[in-house]
Amino acid sequence: MKVALVTDWLTSRGGAEEVVLDMLEVYPDAHIYTSVFKPKNFPELKDKKVITSFIQKLPLLNRKHQIAISLMPLAFENFDLSSYDMIISSSVACSKGVITKPETLHVSYCHTPMRFVWNDCHNYIKNFPLPNFIKKLATNQLHKLRMWDYLASQRVDQFFANSENVRKRIKKYYKQDSIVIHPGTKISSKNHPKPKESNYYIAVGRLISYKRFDLIIKAFNQNKKNLIIIGDGNMTKKLHKLNTNPNTKFLGFVDNETKNQYLQHANALIFPQEEDFGITPLEAQSFGTPVIALDKGGAKETVSDQTGVFFQNQTTQDLNQAIQEFEVRKFNKNIIKEHAKTFSKQIFQNKLKSNLEKAYAKHKKEMA
Repeated sequence: MKVALVTDWLTSRGGAEEVVLDMLEVYPDAHIYTSVFKPKNFPELKDKKVITSFIQKLPLLNRKHQIAISLMPLAFENFDLSSYDMIISSSVACSKGVITKPETLHVSYCHTPMRFVWNDCHNYIKNFPLPNFIKKLATNQLHKLRMWDYLASQRVDQFFANSENVRKRIKKYYKQDSIVIHPGTKISSKNHPKPKESNYYIAVGRLISYKRFDLIIKAFNQNKKNLIIIGDGNMTKKLHKLNTNPNTKFLGFVDNETKNQYLQHANALIFPQEEDFGITPLEAQSFGTPVIALDKGGAKETVSDQTGVFFQNQTTQDLNQAIQEFEVRKFNKNIIKEHAKTFSKQIFQNKLKSNLEKAYAKHKKEMA
């Protein structure tokens, strides 16, 4: 069986990109199709066949793929996938829109229906760092993209959702049923040395609007506790200006070893966003580190009362109250680690392969 993996972009490391790498371990001979590729960030793909779109050859757009979003539908529709038996798209945006033959099975592993055209569209436009006149043009473009995205979703033969949270969105926006397969996290028994910082909280991720790093910074401006922020993004400068707490440190992008070192020795991970699923809380819990999370979205599926503390509203008051509650509770690191093991990479890969094989057998029977 000839397999192709299709993903929106491979530019920086994140949860969706790690899922693609995990899929590639299941189908190591698969070819990879994507809009834009930065090889230096993915050394694992050095010997793999990666096919990029015309956007890869466009100056500026190949470095800032976010501003090329209106070209993404064309980019993915232009890929010739006629020689493959099965297509697996790992999608947060337009990769689900590839065109396939009727005989080819297309399974889309959906991390979320496009946030910026569906449930988060108003906030996305409001917070994106662009002049207002461009934002007005962008609103019109998102309207067109929303219509295309719905039509593209109807080309998919089978949806897999990364969480129950996303399954509900797929049903609402695409009118399609889906099978929930939680992404896996790498469970490591390695002990990392303590960093020079001590008694600190940590927040990890892309510094973009919906991740709500602004809320974390405002809360720590008030409580003056030690905070480590790992990650970068288009809100980096704004967040630096917002910070008034001398005990907050921005580390920017760091390698996995450094990230894991800080995760392992943190008091807790702060996770204030409504996430589709969220790999980072599981990474933290795999080291026995508790999570202080918003009681919405994917965190409700990955964090329990034994592994963390929830808060109800995205306000500095609620977050600081949750931190106060956390500091008077005791957590068992072994219980937290065992909980994380139920979301291991191996479990994800086994479920993925099993469900893909079932879908492929059913599709072949229907096409016979």
